[in-house]
Amino acid sequence: MSTGFFNVPTAANEPVKNYAPGSPERKLLQDTIAAMRNQQLDIPMYIGGCEIRTNDKATLTSPHDHQHVLGYYHKGNQNHVTQAIEAALAARQSWAAMSWEHRASIFLKAAELAAGPYRMRLNAATMMGQSKNVYQAEIDAACEFTDFLRFNVQYMTEIYKQQPLSSPGVWNRVEQRPLEGFVFALTPFNFTAIAGNLPSSPALMGNVVVWKPANTQIYAANVLMQLFREAGVPDGVINLVFVSGPDAGEVIFKHPDFAGIHFTGSTGVFQDIWKTIGSNIYRYKSYPRIVGETGGKDFIMAHASADVKILATALSRGAFEYQGQKCSAASRAYIPSNLWEETKSLLIADLKSFKMGPTEDFSNFINAVIDEKSFHKLTQYIDQAKNDKNVEIIAGGNYDKSKGWFIEPTVILTKDPQYTTMCEELFGPVLTIFVYPHDKYEETLEIVDKTSIYALTGAIIAQDRYAIELATKRLNNSAGNFYINDKCTGAVVGQQPFGGARGSGTNDKAGSMINLLRWVSPRTIKEVFVPPTDYRYPFLG
Repeated sequence: MSTGFFNVPTAANEPVKNYAPGSPERKLLQDTIAAMRNQQLDIPMYIGGCEIRTNDKATLTSPHDHQHVLGYYHKGNQNHVTQAIEAALAARQSWAAMSWEHRASIFLKAAELAAGPYRMRLNAATMMGQSKNVYQAEIDAACEFTDFLRFNVQYMTEIYKQQPLSSPGVWNRVEQRPLEGFVFALTPFNFTAIAGNLPSSPALMGNVVVWKPANTQIYAANVLMQLFREAGVPDGVINLVFVSGPDAGEVIFKHPDFAGIHFTGSTGVFQDIWKTIGSNIYRYKSYPRIVGETGGKDFIMAHASADVKILATALSRGAFEYQGQKCSAASRAYIPSNLWEETKSLLIADLKSFKMGPTEDFSNFINAVIDEKSFHKLTQYIDQAKNDKNVEIIAGGNYDKSKGWFIEPTVILTKDPQYTTMCEELFGPVLTIFVYPHDKYEETLEIVDKTSIYALTGAIIAQDRYAIELATKRLNNSAGNFYINDKCTGAVVGQQPFGGARGSGTNDKAGSMINLLRWVSPRTIKEVFVPPTDYRYPFLG
């Protein structure tokens, strides 16, 4: 029984370790990678606290070394989805009734595990399974995931504290109930932190979850699930299944207790899910919460007053960190003609200095794209550009899949702002640049706004404050996360809540109170201490 109002530890962002040569964290991570490379895991599904092995196994390999087997995972089917739903619903009553401070304690412990004893395993699994370099793994798997857990606990208490006014003789209060049913978490390959946050944020608010990760993220998802269990998440609260999308959808979206989906992935998949939910709306006990972030065609817009070094750095980092496989990655840029030659020189120099190779070599800035499907999609765009006389590849353009799915960071220069790679989401290390007449700034802002269906991230690089203000206003609906004199990636939990609108999703801002509010259903309670005993009002006298 709760006997007080409790203040949770104040959330603070987890410090990022630098892994410099000679540092203790570098040695510890290298040892962890070596140990994990020398074993092949047998990864089960986790349903209701049980490890489920089907012996229908699929192989997990490293994108940068696709002959190296990391392990195997056990594939499920529709029956396992049903079992996961049943396990979740069986756990729901006890979990929903648990005092909030005990739920908070579980996920605060998870944060300490992620920042401490699990840190190197999470980073190593992300580096080997998703081909992230050491810094990208650290800011994702260790720090951002820890931040999600800590800040979400703090946001939860702030939500609970929000209470209505009470008039004399009346006590009004609001309680935040978990949704009636289960939540489906569908997570992507590119961020271990997202894979951990999408199931844990609804669970924190008292919901039960069926979680399906991307197949190419299962290696790290297994570590996350082990962490949740050690933190004390009760059996059945989060259930991890490895099934096909159609198998999951066939069962989940027809179930009467389906209460919501927490999604990060492609726009096409999300729109199909939304349509499926709509067609099944009569089946559900309540209207499901649909929360999704679906990608972008993110931009960097430069003004004639821009500092060229700032611009070149924003381009090289924003477009090519993690091989451009971030929803927020810069994939189109608009450079004024007066700055182009100097920008080009600095950008090409940066790209020439990039080292590309396996993540185990910490000197590599560029690693592999996630899988063969992505490799072939991206190389088709590159080959198309090579054969198109209206565009020019000014850097990169080469690729090799003999050892891993390696694509050189590639820069395409186009004279057409509506060229294919200026408009379509590529999700890889390809940046397309349009050089505009430096006296056509306002007209180019209009092009930026209307080119893409997406509105996730964007940046303005300028020293002229009038130009910055104009871009901020004209591009008001073009990006849910807008950056001034910085790259368009790198949102930090608690500092820049992340999400976009238009084709980029529901803009429910992961890493903020806004997101957690989607996973509760408020109940207002009015209590009258001395109720009336006569229906008559004074005006009737």
